[in-house]
Amino acid sequence: MRILRQVAASLLGVIFLATLFAGALAPADYAKQFRESPNASPSRVHLLGTDELGRDLFSRLLYGSRVSLLLAPAAAFLATIISALVGGTAGYVGGWLERVAMAGTDLSMSLPWFFLLLTVRAVLPLNVPPTTSLLITFALLGLLGWATSARIVCAGARELRNSDFVLQAKACGSTAWRVLLRQVLPNLAPVLFAQFLISIPVFILTEANLGVLGLGVSEPLPSWGGLLRGLENWSSVQANPWRLAPLFLLLIVVSCFQLILPREDFHP
Repeated sequence: MRILRQVAASLLGVIFLATLFAGALAPADYAKQFRESPNASPSRVHLLGTDELGRDLFSRLLYGSRVSLLLAPAAAFLATIISALVGGTAGYVGGWLERVAMAGTDLSMSLPWFFLLLTVRAVLPLNVPPTTSLLITFALLGLLGWATSARIVCAGARELRNSDFVLQAKACGSTAWRVLLRQVLPNLAPVLFAQFLISIPVFILTEANLGVLGLGVSEPLPSWGGLLRGLENWSSVQANPWRLAPLFLLLIVVSCFQLILPREDFHP
């Protein structure tokens, strides 16, 4: 299992580096149109062919993967910070604050948050610049995707609340907030890191779903969701099977994230 995790981590590293240096590896800009060769087959010039607008699919795959692999961790980081503050504070303070915070968390978890995300994204302007749509999409993911992690963090903080080192810090005169920030949250780092890793593939898949529905990152900026929209025309995909490359890469990345997460880190 350890070897499998190392292979998955290495593969993720290679994919991440390839997308990070997309500008050097891509044969063309992601928005450049080769109007003389739309829907072209793979060749030396276009490794994965071109789309109906003549844009190089390999270039768009590299840039689209970079968007998802950079912004999904950023959204996961935002969600992890919120869950650490809400769950850590609730679990450490306890009492009515914990009951209120966990009631709000349960309410958030009971909502179909993907449909809530769809609703919120749909009411926002769709004709915004691509960069703005990108920031809006992943900010919404981070702001709405913290509830499950907050409950797990709260359970961990509750266990640490009466631990010996926390009691000793209190006896030495440390304030409650200092104990929370300097003692409790650092000891929850393994749990927070596990929740961070869990959130990344979830947010990648969520963005892909939004993109397929036309509510994700707007054109011409590519993302995995936008690239998967090209699979709607199944007859075209059957004639050009190389267009399945974004789907296969998405499955590989999500599977690798699941493999590198230790099973024992799912619970505090």
